[in-house]
Amino acid sequence: MQLSDIAAMIRSKNAGPFVLTFDILFSEDESYELVKRSGALNVEMFSRLYHTTPDKVRFFECDSARAFKFSIPHPSTQGALGASDLHGGQQFIPLLSVRID
Repeated sequence: MQLSDIAAMIRSKNAGPFVLTFDILFSEDESYELVKRSGALNVEMFSRLYHTTPDKVRFFECDSARAFKFSIPHPSTQGALGASDLHGGQQFIPLLSVRID
């Protein structure tokens, strides 16, 4: 199955002008625990998906919120000339097809 089949919400947004953050939220404990046990969401996967180095990826698991969070340096400063996603809200798309086995 894909992450988009099981997550209640997958989103991205700017966390200030220099950081892009991604939230993956679940509505049920069972779904969250399934993804957590799979190990599919990790720093190495995220760094490959977003073409950055693992040392630049911050990864958090928040059991009480049934959520995973990734943060990376923004590829360009928010609002920079030529920036195509001013709010960072369209950057989550590659996460939708992450395989959960």
